[in-house]
Amino acid sequence: MTRTMATTTNEPSQQPAQALVDDLAERIRQRIMTGEIPIGAQLRQAALATEFGVSRTPVREALRQLQMGGLITVVPNRGAVVRVPSPWEVRAAHEVRAELEGLAAERAATRLSDQQLAALRRANETMRRASQRARPRVQAGVTAPTTSANDEIHTIIHEAARNPWLGRMINQINESFPRNVLALVLAEDPNARRETVREHDEIIDALERGDAAAARDAMHRHVIDAGEQLARWYEERSTTVFQA
Repeated sequence: MTRTMATTTNEPSQQPAQALVDDLAERIRQRIMTGEIPIGAQLRQAALATEFGVSRTPVREALRQLQMGGLITVVPNRGAVVRVPSPWEVRAAHEVRAELEGLAAERAATRLSDQQLAALRRANETMRRASQRARPRVQAGVTAPTTSANDEIHTIIHEAARNPWLGRMINQINESFPRNVLALVLAEDPNARRETVREHDEIIDALERGDAAAARDAMHRHVIDAGEQLARWYEERSTTVFQA
């Protein structure tokens, strides 16, 4: 007697669907991170489905994925919107991030290469030049040079720390908040731009000396200060622009 082996088709058919959902979620996430889709904006499933050339089902699942990650929320009578972080949440997240980034800087102080140190100096010079302008231009959907330079500085230090868990945990915190807001904060406040560059100089100088304790302390203060700047930015706008 010959038996016919049953084949299961569910798994192969689900994999492309999940890949599509993941791809849509990442594309929407990047638009939120760069400010192309601003905080407080409504995300309409029909419009997104038409734009991406897909049905509403994967769009709905992608939005659910972003909701679970904390980037969007569902508001009665409005549907899915890009979530506006509360100031206390921003401060709390940066309190945790300061500990992680401080540890990364401490480890990097004895592991940083000459090439990495030179790259840190170049990136901070990019920020220094931007700090001298009257008001750097920030375009929605375009990553500002200051944001790229700032990200490069922190990424180099994470890599020099040689602990991938640190980098992953820091990125997880960063991805919970739109990245373009930092560029807006720095564009609006020349003092904040200058202070950020000065704090970076302090961190880099400590790293160059191999002073792990000083590098950790300087990075910890820097991240706490950045969190306070962001929290105040949200506070000043939460009762006007966002609620409207």
